[in-house]
Amino acid sequence: MIAPLPTTDLSAAIVGDIVRQAVAPVFLLSGIGAFLNVCASRLSRIVDRSRQVEPLLLDSRGAEHDRWLGELRVLDQRMGLVSWAITLSVLSAVLVCLVVSLLFAASLVRYHFGTAIALLFIASMIAIGAAFAVFLVETRVGSRAVRVRSELLQHEADEQR
Repeated sequence: MIAPLPTTDLSAAIVGDIVRQAVAPVFLLSGIGAFLNVCASRLSRIVDRSRQVEPLLLDSRGAEHDRWLGELRVLDQRMGLVSWAITLSVLSAVLVCLVVSLLFAASLVRYHFGTAIALLFIASMIAIGAAFAVFLVETRVGSRAVRVRSELLQHEADEQR
């Protein structure tokens, strides 16, 4: 005969306290979700632009070909950076989910997971901080690549005179 598992009878007040403790990490999850939305949108735009450039690269020669190839390289670099930002953000979200799960599990099994919860939360903050840093690098790469070439600006100024 198998002995029944000991049950932990949690009152509504205890569950309410656990839920209150879990609210902050859950709000953090919604913020991470919003950041993931921004990253996914940015990645989509980069992919769309690379699809526009690829045929132009194939149909070009000489300096024009080199310019399109350079743009495609920058787009590839940006795709990699945004992918890293997404990966780090998802890792952060998973770690936050583990924090919330451990908050509940600690109350159910009456075991102290405080150190594990703290370490997971620290790891989550490091991951989302790294994601923000990678995203900052990507936006810098993107803004440098989009600058208007000086010869075009000079040509426009000459035509207006």
